Amino acid sequence: MRADHPPKNADLTHGTVGRTPRIVGTVWGLLILNTLGSAGAKTIVPLPRSLIQMVTMGALVTAFALALAVNTRLRIRPSAFVFLLTLLLMLSVISSANLESGFGALFRCFRLALFVGTLWLLTRWWDGGMTFVRHHIRMYLAVLGTVAAGLIASPGAALPDLYGGRLVGALWPLTPPQIGQYAAVIIGLTVLLLLGRQTDRTSAAVVIVPSLVLLALTHTRTATLGLLVGLALAIASLILTSGAARRFFTRATLIGTVAAVGFASALQTWFLRGQSQENFSSLTGRAKVWHALLIEPRTTTRFLFGAGLGDKSFDGLPIDNSWLAVYNEQGLIGVVLVAAVLLVLGGVALLRPPSLARACAIFLISYCAIASYTEAGLGDASPYLLHLAVAASLLATPAPVTPRSTPEVPRRRIPRWAQRSEAS
Repeated sequence: MRADHPPKNADLTHGTVGRTPRIVGTVWGLLILNTLGSAGAKTIVPLPRSLIQMVTMGALVTAFALALAVNTRLRIRPSAFVFLLTLLLMLSVISSANLESGFGALFRCFRLALFVGTLWLLTRWWDGGMTFVRHHIRMYLAVLGTVAAGLIASPGAALPDLYGGRLVGALWPLTPPQIGQYAAVIIGLTVLLLLGRQTDRTSAAVVIVPSLVLLALTHTRTATLGLLVGLALAIASLILTSGAARRFFTRATLIGTVAAVGFASALQTWFLRGQSQENFSSLTGRAKVWHALLIEPRTTTRFLFGAGLGDKSFDGLPIDNSWLAVYNEQGLIGVVLVAAVLLVLGGVALLRPPSLARACAIFLISYCAIASYTEAGLGDASPYLLHLAVAASLLATPAPVTPRSTPEVPRRRIPRWAQRSEAS
């Protein structure tokens, strides 16, 4: 791992200037905008859902067009991750063809096709570097900036009673789990960049401190657990090679133990969110939906291929589990493909030598695996697939640099009389 100090422009806002075109960052930001969704809390200025969907879908179309424009020769790199997503796309088209989920399923397949196609075009710049990590942090920090602005502009709208006083997006309709997810991911990545000396403390504090406040206001247990477990696994992968990682792990363990003992009552109150024991044990009602989905009679075709891409709900209630959502929409084959995605990425990460890139990938893979239990999204275009795409870019081997061949200069023929004069 690099032990030298980062260059002056290696902060989280600007980053180092590399060979990756700037337009690639714009493409990544548009992909993130597309996956923000159109359903959520009421905003200060009411935004029609049709307008939000037009903006998000327009962002995806623009992202694909820009990626195609910057990669006109269609140079792509082999990627098992994107290949498995392509198989998942083909399965989604097959399962949606019978229109059991309506014409909306085919539209979602088209969206997933553009999403996967854009990732294929971006694989040209997947080289194991920190480029996409920095894009990820910057874009989600901008999203959290809108959440903070909404909280300042209208605290009542940002902390509505409808969500139990949990933080929501007051300018753009974002739910507490979404905000918690974005905050947890950029906190974890920024901590790892700080440990790897890829950013300075001031730039890291600008990201970590506000994000921690927003995460606490969302009362999102899944995001908090994913952050803690993911960071623990990522830092553990650096302990043998990084003194900074060892010191951070020791201090974090000590502080966490003291906080757990001294603030046990406050932490329990925050964790329970005022819920009853029955409501908490049923995972806020999720278990009832899961049970109804699993006991529903299914034909062999639907068991294997699913009912087609939908809105990740069952009988009008959100499924809130990636595995069951995939099982419902893409069948058992879809579950196998999603499991293969996580297993392939996790296996490659374990086989890589210790490095900052490997640690960041382990954090993202671990976070997505933990969040998949109470959040849906691994089977469709979503922030979780973008997190895993960043992990895939970190695990990619650098492309070999081929030096430009110097054109051979034709030898000039020397007449014989000139050769004789030279010899004499």
